[in-house]
Amino acid sequence: MWLSAALRRLRLTLDMIRFEHSVFALPFALTGALLAVRDARQSVARSLRELLWIVVAMVAARSAAMAFNRLVDASIDARNPRTAMRHLPSGQLSRRFAWLFTMASATLFLVAARALNPLCFALAPLALAVVFLYSFTKRFTSLSHIVLGFALGIAPAAAWIAVRGSLDARILWLTAAVTCWTAGFDVIYACQDYEFDGREGLFSLPQRLGLAGALLAARGLHVVMIACLIALAVALHLGLLSAAGIAAVAALLIYEHALVKADDFSRVNAAFFTMNGWVSLAFFAFWAADIFLHRASI
Repeated sequence: MWLSAALRRLRLTLDMIRFEHSVFALPFALTGALLAVRDARQSVARSLRELLWIVVAMVAARSAAMAFNRLVDASIDARNPRTAMRHLPSGQLSRRFAWLFTMASATLFLVAARALNPLCFALAPLALAVVFLYSFTKRFTSLSHIVLGFALGIAPAAAWIAVRGSLDARILWLTAAVTCWTAGFDVIYACQDYEFDGREGLFSLPQRLGLAGALLAARGLHVVMIACLIALAVALHLGLLSAAGIAAVAALLIYEHALVKADDFSRVNAAFFTMNGWVSLAFFAFWAADIFLHRASI
């Protein structure tokens, strides 16, 4: 009986944190790892081991961050009609279980970092601090979207460090790209809570710039993302497949922005969940193919 109840709570927790949406940032982290492996002379077995631990670390960190965010925002979510039926405000899950899940996920992240290399382990607490900090930022800054973006953006650089044991400044172009991509789509998503945030005194770019201004800012962030990807491709001397991947990402983002307007957010879920999943997967498919072709040629 207790096992059945625990498994049910775990299933509800995974639903609460939208576990399936780990796909958003994971492909960018894996791309960072593959770029690090690209010119490295190491065995396939070692590379596969590192990729496995990178996936574990990435999923664990995101799970800890999402569960922590739901805990910190539970009282706010309870007052927001859009989020009042989330698992903690509605009583489907207890705060105690959510805290246990958060601590377990954070511990698994530290274990994965330790398994990778000493620098990863040394930086792991800082990474957790960044992803946990985001949950408080909407209370004091309109740039909370940028903080969220950076929390995801450090993943490719962390993956590079996991493979190489040191940081190459060129991979920071991918950190910047993911930061801008995430911040851009988070601004779009935050437009749904424009009126609620105003009543609650919460900070966001939609509150600061208005809905039309926020959508314009989101477009600008995504333009910067594309520029950063081009800079990375040039810096690492990548091929035509990577260029095609950038073009595919740009096309998907253009369509994403076409789905939302300042007076119509009825398709915001398609823009936020569906299109961003395709953005990350398309990017990874093209860039991974480019990297594997490069490896095969040397």
